[in-house]
Amino acid sequence: MNESKLDEPTDESIQHLRLKANEYLLREQWDQSIQAYSQFISICQTRSNPNLQKPFCLAFSNRAEARSKTRDFDGAIRDCDEALKIENTHFKTLMCKGKILMNLDRYSKALNCFKIANLDNPSSVEAETRNGCLEKCKKLESLSRNGGFDLSNWVINGFKGKLPELAEYVNSLEIKKSEISGRGLVAAKNLEMGSLLLVTKAVATERGILPESKIEDLGENGENAQMVMWKSFVDKVVESALKCKRTKFLVSMLSVGENEGSLGVPDINVFGPELEQDFSVLDGEIDVGGILSILDVNSLVEETFSSKFSGKNGCEYHGVGLWVLASFINHSCNPNAKRYHIGDHVVVHASRDIKEGEEITLGYFDVFTPLKTRKEMAKNWGFDCHCKRCKFEVDISSKHEMGEIEMGYEIGVDVGTMVYKLEESMKRWMVRGKMKGYLRASFWKVYSELFVSEKLMRKWGRRVPMMEAVVESVVEAVGGDERVLRVVVEGMKKSGGGGLVEMEKVMKLGRGVFGKVMKKQALRSIIS
Repeated sequence: MNESKLDEPTDESIQHLRLKANEYLLREQWDQSIQAYSQFISICQTRSNPNLQKPFCLAFSNRAEARSKTRDFDGAIRDCDEALKIENTHFKTLMCKGKILMNLDRYSKALNCFKIANLDNPSSVEAETRNGCLEKCKKLESLSRNGGFDLSNWVINGFKGKLPELAEYVNSLEIKKSEISGRGLVAAKNLEMGSLLLVTKAVATERGILPESKIEDLGENGENAQMVMWKSFVDKVVESALKCKRTKFLVSMLSVGENEGSLGVPDINVFGPELEQDFSVLDGEIDVGGILSILDVNSLVEETFSSKFSGKNGCEYHGVGLWVLASFINHSCNPNAKRYHIGDHVVVHASRDIKEGEEITLGYFDVFTPLKTRKEMAKNWGFDCHCKRCKFEVDISSKHEMGEIEMGYEIGVDVGTMVYKLEESMKRWMVRGKMKGYLRASFWKVYSELFVSEKLMRKWGRRVPMMEAVVESVVEAVGGDERVLRVVVEGMKKSGGGGLVEMEKVMKLGRGVFGKVMKKQALRSIIS
């Protein structure tokens, strides 16, 4: 007998292999499932048995599901397309492909899959699943066009429960050469305080919780924990780039921190998930060293406030992630935007009014601190800040009185005395407009302590500016901040205010801090 005939799989062995692959899938053993389905598909491709057509189609569909679970979305979509070549209305495959496309924020194509996926006699579960996906995709597609996000219910519930459904969204923004550094995002029209600028999902994130102790108090253990987190994060980015050519392409467009001036300026539409592009030129190995350089420059750290929106209250929460489009936003000590994180999405909104042509900027660190502290923090980030505010404060720091004020801040001189000296000095120096707001923001800590103390306000009230005037100048200069908002709310409570005019002022400040993604009731629940 021919030996090749002896080695050829029998119908029984083929059936056993298919059942084993199904078993792996049910047990969520994704890699084993992919391997078994691959063997089954390879056998089917060598045979012309019509009885294998339906199992052949299902094998591609199931392998697509397993691949999607390992985030191999490119491979999963290829498998779906192969299954649909065999049966173009295969319900399971269309649902699988639609979910993958929806996860990749390609809403139009996902909608098309869900619309086609319509069984002649669907079960109630199948019909409910299909209709649920269809409605969810319609909602996300609408949000991606109009940016009509509303986080009110989630906020009112104390950031608990299921995270809000977010879609990729970009307002009227452009990528241009930046006067600050390299390339930046620029407003293509006038944008009001609180306006949503962009919502985008991370390529990868890594998060950890260090209870009770702060990282700096953990010494070597804290550094080790951060290193473990960083390594895991890098591995996730590399894996994402390996499994998705589009991700590899987008990450490759980011700066490595050198030769910024020679970098090309991409059209912002390139980053749109719906845009069809040929990424075949990106075949080949991943440059891990290049990705490390990119992550050093472009990663964003999740802050304490961000952790509240991620549902990590009450812990020392630390996170890092890569959000490609948000990486084009440069730092400024007089920023016009704020960000926070919800799940794997970053949400960026205008913290003050932004004019057409103005670059979008964020504070990479706390900008409500004196110049000396900000310079140290910028150094830790690996750059020197030369924004308008820093240039102004560098010039003003040469004055003798400013040296005394800074020293008083460091040793803890009476806050009323400090505010009085600073305000009187600004009068003598003829400091006006935003410049006044810059200095007030730098010493906001002493202003806030003064304004919330009834005793100190009785003592200094007539010799220092009114809280409203200080707040207005600070917000105009460096944008909204939660600490400023708290002081205003506290002052309103103590004065017995709370009328319509006062509340509208508070709501306006709240929109600068939290954005126009929640209604008044939700804002009140945060600031009350």
